[in-house]
Amino acid sequence: MKIIVVGAVAGGATAASQIRRVLPDAEIIIYEKDRDMSFANCGLPYYLGEVVTERDRLLQATPESFRQKKQLTVKTKHEVTAVNIEEKSVSVFNHDTGESFIDSYDLLILSPGCSPISLTATKEADFIFPLRNLEDTDAIEEYIKANHVKKALIVGAGYIGIEMAENFKHRGFDVTLTNRSEHILKAMDKQFVPLLKNIITEHQIKLLLNDEIVSLDQHDIIFKSGHRESFDIVIAAIGIKPNTDFVKDSGIELNENGYIKVNDYFETNAEGVYALGDAIETFYRHTKQRTTVALAWGAHRAANLISGNISEHKEPFKGLLATNIVRFFEHTIASVGISEQELNEYDYEHINYEQKNHASYLPDARVTCISVYYRKDNRQLLRACVFGQEGVDKRIDVIATAMGFGATVDDFKDIEIAYAPPYSSPKDIVNMIGYKA
Repeated sequence: MKIIVVGAVAGGATAASQIRRVLPDAEIIIYEKDRDMSFANCGLPYYLGEVVTERDRLLQATPESFRQKKQLTVKTKHEVTAVNIEEKSVSVFNHDTGESFIDSYDLLILSPGCSPISLTATKEADFIFPLRNLEDTDAIEEYIKANHVKKALIVGAGYIGIEMAENFKHRGFDVTLTNRSEHILKAMDKQFVPLLKNIITEHQIKLLLNDEIVSLDQHDIIFKSGHRESFDIVIAAIGIKPNTDFVKDSGIELNENGYIKVNDYFETNAEGVYALGDAIETFYRHTKQRTTVALAWGAHRAANLISGNISEHKEPFKGLLATNIVRFFEHTIASVGISEQELNEYDYEHINYEQKNHASYLPDARVTCISVYYRKDNRQLLRACVFGQEGVDKRIDVIATAMGFGATVDDFKDIEIAYAPPYSSPKDIVNMIGYKA
C-alpha cells in the first residue's frame, strides 16, 4: 500500500507516525511545501520573546530523523498543487528545482493547515511579517537583529496577537496592539474584555481599538481613524484561512469557507482520501454543531483515529469542545464549548461567579472569575469561560471533562474537587456554579 500525506506539521506528521505503527510495510511519503517539518508552532512567540532561548528546541523532528527512526519519507519544499481523485494521484511542485511531477496513491491524507490572512494595504512592506512557521520566525528574528528593532505594532488581538504583545514586551520593545473591533481575544467572553484592557494598560502596551491600517508611508502606518505613527516592525495576526486551493477543482467537498468536509471517521467524500487538522470542518462533541477549530488536540486525536480506521480498527470521532487557554503576563484566560456568537441559537441561562482560587485566609489568594452558559430546557452545558491568575487550567479542564460526558450544570454540585487550603476551597468555584444554578 502506498500512502501520501500532504503536510508535515502536527496533523500530517503525527498521522504518518501512527500509520507506520499499524502498517509497518506501507510506503509512506509526506509532502511539505515549507522548509521545516514538525516544529512547535505554539512556541514561536516565546522564542521571539527570548523566553525560549534555544531555537533547535522548537524542532520536534527532521526528515532525517523520520527516515531513520520511522522509515518515513519526508520531502520538504514539495508543494502538492492538485489532486486527481479519479486517477488517485497528486501533482507536486519542487520549490528547489522548479520541476513538477505526478505521484500516485492508494490512500491520501490531507493535512494542509491554514495560512495567515494578509494585510491588503501593506503587502509590499519588508518590515511587516506574518507568524505561521519557523521560516517566518527566523525572518522576524533576523530583521530584529539587523535593524535594531525597538518599537513594534501587533495587528490583531487573537491568540498570536496577545502572545506576541506579551513576548515583545518581555524583550523590552515599545509595543502597540491594534484590533479592528472592541472585542479583544474573541475566544474570551466580552464581559472580561475590561479586565484584559487593564492588564494591557498595566504593562504599558498602547491599545488602538476599532481601528485598522489603511496605508503606509515608508515606516509610517496610517490608520482608518487618522492616527499616524512610525514602527520598526509590524506583526500581522488578523486571522487565518485554510490552505485548500489545491483541492478546489478536485471533487473533494469543501464548505462555504473553503474547509474540507469530513465524516466521523475523517473521511472526505472522495474514496481513500482522509483529512485532519486546521483545514477541516468538524463538529462540537456536546451540541453536534459543525465548526472549524484550529487547535492542536483535535489534530492529534484525528491522527490516532485515522490510523485505526485504515487498519480496520474503526472508531468514530466523538467531536471536540474547542477547549483553549492562553497566558497573558500574570493572568490566564480559558474557555470551552461553543462561541458566544453561537449561543444565539439556544434559549440559555448565564451565571457569573467570583471566588478566590484557594482558601482566602492564605496571603497569596487571588480572585478567579467564571462564566457558564447552559440550556434552559435540559440544563446542558454550552460554554464556560474562566479568568484568573492561578488554577484557571484546573477549572477549565474539569468543566471540559464534565461537558464531554454530558454533564448538566446541576452536576457541578457533585464534582469532588481535591481540597487543601493552598489549592481550593471546601466548595470549589466549580461547585458554586452548580449551587447557583
